[in-house]
Order: sequence, then structure tokens, then C-alpha cells
Amino acid sequence: MKKRSLAQIIIKAIKTFPAIVVTGPRQSGKTTLLKTLFPKTHQFVSLEDPNVRMRVREDPVAFLEHYDSPLILDEIQYVPELLSYIKTKIDEDRRPGRWLFTGSQNFTLMQGVSQSLAGRVAVLTLLPFSYSERAGHGDQTMEPARWLNEIKKTGGVKDKNSPSVSEFLLRGNYPEIASIKSVDRQLWCSSYVATYLERDVRNLAQIGDLAQFERFLKMCAVRTGQILNLSEMARDIGVSVPTAKRWLSILETSYLIHLLYPYYKNLDKRLIKSPKLYFCDTALASYLLGLHDAETLLKSSDFGRLFETMIVNDVFKRFLHSGQMPSMYYMKTRDGLEIDLVLEIGQKLHLFEVKSASTITSRHASSLRIMLNEFQDSIGTAAILSNSRENFLVTRQINNYNWKNVLNL
Repeated sequence: MKKRSLAQIIIKAIKTFPAIVVTGPRQSGKTTLLKTLFPKTHQFVSLEDPNVRMRVREDPVAFLEHYDSPLILDEIQYVPELLSYIKTKIDEDRRPGRWLFTGSQNFTLMQGVSQSLAGRVAVLTLLPFSYSERAGHGDQTMEPARWLNEIKKTGGVKDKNSPSVSEFLLRGNYPEIASIKSVDRQLWCSSYVATYLERDVRNLAQIGDLAQFERFLKMCAVRTGQILNLSEMARDIGVSVPTAKRWLSILETSYLIHLLYPYYKNLDKRLIKSPKLYFCDTALASYLLGLHDAETLLKSSDFGRLFETMIVNDVFKRFLHSGQMPSMYYMKTRDGLEIDLVLEIGQKLHLFEVKSASTITSRHASSLRIMLNEFQDSIGTAAILSNSRENFLVTRQINNYNWKNVLNL
């Protein structure tokens, strides 16, 4: 059982909130985490069991009397109507930490939570492993502001036993496939996609042609790390733009993709305003792209975008697993200036260019130099995260960091 950084936030929240909901994709470790943290204090009930769901729907009051709190209710989105009865219980007894929920379908779950438990529940998100969690020290993962300070001071921490970049990309970060080498990657990924389509998609929306939706899913994998063009995607798959927009929302709701929006404050109108699309796990993305071995991956034109996806996802997790809303953006102007990752923390902008190359020169820092010249007082960090072996100074005020050193903090 690898330690999860969100555990510290859950332990903190359980001291003050009557209820906690941990949401996230299937197989990200939500159930395991709660059962590990509270093995003796809380009863566990899985609402994935159809017999349990039937009992809840027939007589929710009797169900809650039988399973008295403290209670862990797993996959609460299957019976969202139960939340209104739990609200009554909480209003009668607001002792903290009595009700713990997990849920995989964010829209369904959050609709029920916002209607029934607003002001009574802490909402936390658990995604698949971050780099530091996969390395075995998730309990020491630094929250974003401290992480940025530590990068400047030390340049990160070397991990000689870490997997290669190709292994990291191909096996991704879902706990089972990342931790157990004997698990067949292709079988796991194909099973995950099939289960997702048959269960989650059918539950979230009425989609008549699942095969067409699966093609849309693969198209998102092809476009990971790219600026979103919904009209082009809709045309390529043969659906309307409103349908493509609804399908994109479903993928985002179920944690298969996330969108990174452009930074816009204090800058002129040259900026491109569409978001960038990122697949949430590189194992699933590389599988959908047909990349199944290291040699093919490293020679592929998709390698750079998968590398960028890996970095952006890890920073995204650093925010969520610290209980914070991600303050993350990208920047691109119509005249060619581009910054892959912009963090706004402490009234400063922290700028990162992500490069999959192993050899980094001053030309890789051109956009960072322009930003430093134009917005010197607003910038706290300007750096490159790359596949180079070592950290080094690229040019004045701009450092290159090995990606593992930085994510290992």
C-alpha cells in the first residue's frame, strides 16, 4: 500500500466536517485509501452491490438505522437520493467525521452533494498516483507553494531507482498497473476502456452509438497536449458540435480528460483563448494511440505530447491532492510566444516550458526570456522541465531541471 498525499488532508478534514466525499476516477484508490485510514472506526458498505442498492431504495430510513454511523459509503452516486436522508442525520448530530463517501461519476455525485449536503461536506479529489506517490513517499509530497520554493533552493531530489520515462508513460499511474509489473498492460487498459464505456458512459448520458463515442475517446488521446478545436473534432468523427461538446463534458466529468485554460490577466489581446486538452493518464492515452513498447513510443511523433501530458498531470495532482483548486494555465499568442505551464501562486507567475528532449540549449528558453523581459516584476519562476540527465543554468534567471528531480519533491 503506497502512501497517498491526500491522506493528510482527509485526516485534517475529518476533525471538523460532518461528512467527507472523495471523488475521482475508477481504480484510483479511493476505497482502498478510506478503508486503510479508518479500518476500525468506520463500517464499510459498497453501493455497487445491487442487493444493497435495492434495500436502500426500498427503505432508506431502515438502512441508515441498520448501518449506524460512523460509516463509509462506497460509490454513493449509485443512490444519490440517500444523501437527503443523511442530511437529516447530520442536522440532528453534527459531530465531525461520521460520514465518508466515495464516488466515481463527478457530475451525478456533485449534483446530489450540492443539493443535499452543501455546507456540511468537504469535497476532495483522488486521482491516480502522482510521481512522488508512485516512488513511495506520497506522505512527504509538497503542496504547490512549498514545492516551488524547494525547486529554487535545491533543484529537486534525484531518485536512482525510478522507472525510465518510457515505462512511466506506458504504464501510467493507476495503482494496479503502475505497482504490479505482472499485470498485463494492454489487457488492463482494454478492460478499463470497455468497463468505462459500458458502465459509466451509459449511466452518465444517453449515447446511442458507443462505438462512435469510443472513436471520440481515441481522438482525444490523439490530441492530448494540443489546443482544443471542437469543430474539427466534430467534423472528423461525424457528429454535431453540440454533441462533441457534450461528449467532451462527459469525459471531463468522469476524469478521463481535463482542460487547461489560457492565462489572460494583464496581457494583451494577442492570446489564443481556447483551452488545451490533456488525457488524464498516459497509460490509457498511449494504449489508445497504439503505442505498446518503449522503442515505438520513443520514436513516435506523439512522444513529446505524452511527455508534456505526464508533467501537466502531475502538477494538477499536486494541487488536488493538497486539497487546493488548481491555479494552472498555459500561454500562447498568435505571434508564436508559448509557455506550456503557468502557475499563479503568491501573486507571482511561475512559468515552465516542458521539453521531451535530452539536450537543452538556450533556444528552448526563447519564450521564457521574452516573458522575463516584459513582465519581470510579475514572474517568480522561469524554468524548463526536460528529459535531460542533469539540472543546469540555461541562461540568466532560467534553469533547466530534470523532470524526475522536480516531480520527486
